[in-house]
Amino acid sequence: MTGCVIGEVAGLAIGTALGWSDLGTIALAVGLAFLFGYALTSLPLFRAGLAFSAVVPIALATDTISITIMEAIENATMLMFPGAMEANLDQLAMWGPMALGFAVAFPFVFLANRALLKRGKGHALVHEYHQH
Repeated sequence: MTGCVIGEVAGLAIGTALGWSDLGTIALAVGLAFLFGYALTSLPLFRAGLAFSAVVPIALATDTISITIMEAIENATMLMFPGAMEANLDQLAMWGPMALGFAVAFPFVFLANRALLKRGKGHALVHEYHQH
């Protein structure tokens, strides 16, 4: 979730600062959420010596469901609050709904990840490559 949150916050901050439309800002935020989410999952795999061609399917299988859930809930929450997408970076009107969206999404992401782990999927695929 960390990479997803980093990308989402960066995308919303950039889109808001540049005065982009809601759609453009959300597209950037979602794109960066997936990019950062996959990147943070991929780093330990690269450190473990895996090739790019091996890392990509593991990262996709590990994070796609959780990032999709997080992004759908977080962006829907932002859109439910009038003015949240147009608020400046220094206003609670932007950060409050964003934090609420992450808080609402967390239990759903947790449950999805737990279900994947129980089946030997998701982050279970990454654990064997972690160096301790």
